[in-house]
Amino acid sequence: MNAIARLFKPRSVAVIGASGDPSKTAGRPIAYLRKHGFSGEIYPVNPRVESIDGLKCYPDIASLPAAPDVAMICLGAERAIAAVRELSQRGTLAAIVLASGYGETGEEGMRRQQELIEAAGSMRILGPNTIGLVNLTDDIPLSASGALEMEKFPAGAIGLVSQSGGILGALLSRAAARGIGMSKLVSTSNEVDLELADFIDYLVDDEATRVIALYVETVRNPEKFRAACLRAANAGKPVVAFKIGRSEAGARAAVSHTGALAGADRMYDALFKQVGVIRAQTFADFIDIPAALASGRILKGNRVAVLTSTGGAGTLISDAMGVSGFETPAPDAETAERLRALQTGDEAALDRNPIDVTLAGLKPDLLRGAINTLLASPSYDALVIIVGSSALAMPELMVGAIKDCLPNSDKPVFAYVSPHAPNLAALLNERGVPAYVAPESCAAALDAMLQVASWQSPAVNGTKAATVSVSDVPGGSLDEAQAKDLFARFGLPGVRETIVTTPEEAIIAAKSLGERVVIKILSGEITHKSDIGGVAVGVPAAEAGARLTAMIAEVKAKAGFTPTRFLVQEMVSGGTEVILGVHRDSLGTGILLGMGGVQAELFKDTTLRLVPSCGELSRDDALSMARELKTWPLLDGFRGRPKADVGALASAIVAFSRMASQLGDKLVEAEINPIFVLPEGQGVRAADGVAILGE
Repeated sequence: MNAIARLFKPRSVAVIGASGDPSKTAGRPIAYLRKHGFSGEIYPVNPRVESIDGLKCYPDIASLPAAPDVAMICLGAERAIAAVRELSQRGTLAAIVLASGYGETGEEGMRRQQELIEAAGSMRILGPNTIGLVNLTDDIPLSASGALEMEKFPAGAIGLVSQSGGILGALLSRAAARGIGMSKLVSTSNEVDLELADFIDYLVDDEATRVIALYVETVRNPEKFRAACLRAANAGKPVVAFKIGRSEAGARAAVSHTGALAGADRMYDALFKQVGVIRAQTFADFIDIPAALASGRILKGNRVAVLTSTGGAGTLISDAMGVSGFETPAPDAETAERLRALQTGDEAALDRNPIDVTLAGLKPDLLRGAINTLLASPSYDALVIIVGSSALAMPELMVGAIKDCLPNSDKPVFAYVSPHAPNLAALLNERGVPAYVAPESCAAALDAMLQVASWQSPAVNGTKAATVSVSDVPGGSLDEAQAKDLFARFGLPGVRETIVTTPEEAIIAAKSLGERVVIKILSGEITHKSDIGGVAVGVPAAEAGARLTAMIAEVKAKAGFTPTRFLVQEMVSGGTEVILGVHRDSLGTGILLGMGGVQAELFKDTTLRLVPSCGELSRDDALSMARELKTWPLLDGFRGRPKADVGALASAIVAFSRMASQLGDKLVEAEINPIFVLPEGQGVRAADGVAILGE
């Protein structure tokens, strides 16, 4: 058994700095181990007392009768370092360091954190600044979380890995109150050694865990995280992440909490999408979605039956489903006939959706018949049952009727509890029926199930393209001509153009490029040329000289310098303008695609993918990026427009990602705006270009 597995299931635990006062943080670990039934050896270490809760107390680590499998260290930051060194020398497999005062506090804390790493040697470290872990499967709480004051926790199939200790306690207590069982919970916090990816890997192999939930502040090792999440997805274990830091204030708080750099939130969206991680948009979703996925049921389509005994609640669910893109069709003829056959009077409306069985709460047999009929119907992929106020009088009858039907189908079955009845919702969850108290939660959970069902492992690229020679490309900020020359080397064609320095040269160049041309200043220092009058579009060839002269005066007036070099470009017409860019941060390198031209920043219609370690995006990734844009119809022949050469665009995206991968950290920034996507069969043309390379 490796150190991480032993961390979750130790045979012996030492508590260093243990207190006999269970109201203190240092007193909680032993109190909780005893309270929740840990059956292994417990070694309190404290030189000031002889025993704690009937357990012999040892004066120091050297006095322990044996090296403990796991040690919980309840000492201050400096003393914890010495304890870690001594435990490692004794052969302890893993230590949980509760103390704060490390990387999250600044330069001095980082020094202590480095000392802690060195002191650990081969011993694994959870933390520091952690609240510990809880193994509910085997009744092993290695934590000081006050949530463990609760008497009982339902064991279940959701494993939680949180970078916040407080969130561990919050999720443990909230899930227990709702009757949702969890398997393992671990707080990684500063991640001086063990991190998110290590525990994702462990939970993939944990038989008790079906769903992995992540509370993420930052991902310190993107490639390791990517590999672990892909392994989980390919093993059929969904990963649900709640990522904080969507706002600037949240990002600052996350960084200050763990002392780590945080990537841009949109980069996390891209990373999660590429590795099959479902992102919970709200903290409520962070419980609701894993609860649905833990049922193990598969959603094969978007058609939902809503079975209700209260019309208003049925409408709420139908509306939430519609907003989220689900359909709520009426029953097919055969299903409607079977539903009508269940009626004994005229009180039920069984031929529409929501299917209204007004007295079903008082007639369990009618409810069972309706549930079984809808689950057997080819018209529906999932069923949401409204549990109304009539269930309050006899909750066991209602819950029992639903539970009895579950073995008859593998379709998802949810309950929406309409009255405020926490005990009723908890009872449903305990019986294996995901129960929700908000219509939107039902929709979010079903949407997550649809994402899981549609997940496809990313394609592995074939032979890597040959390296492109860039040794002669200068460093620093390239001018537009240099940038487009760089892009062309990787297979991104540009528009026809000529560099000129005088009005006379501009006229000659313009006449060779067509009746109308584009004139631009050429400078490596100015990226938004149009802002200072440095771009002129649709200039008649004969007027090119005069327009260049006027441009010089305008740029001088607005920017305070006199341009000396210019580009005269052919006018491209009949194409769709898109933007293609590179974004780099602590998560890696992202390729951005969006609506191009001067409106790009205004409309913000963009999508993003992270360049994988294999070197470039796949063609499938590139095509899916194009289809994700709100303006995709403009590329796909909207209202009679000719279809754009999407294949050529996909090739351009792949080429751009290949360039970003080869150049690595040397490429600081790159952007083409716009790149013209011409009609089908005519390719693409880069009409502008920005590139900044490290020296």
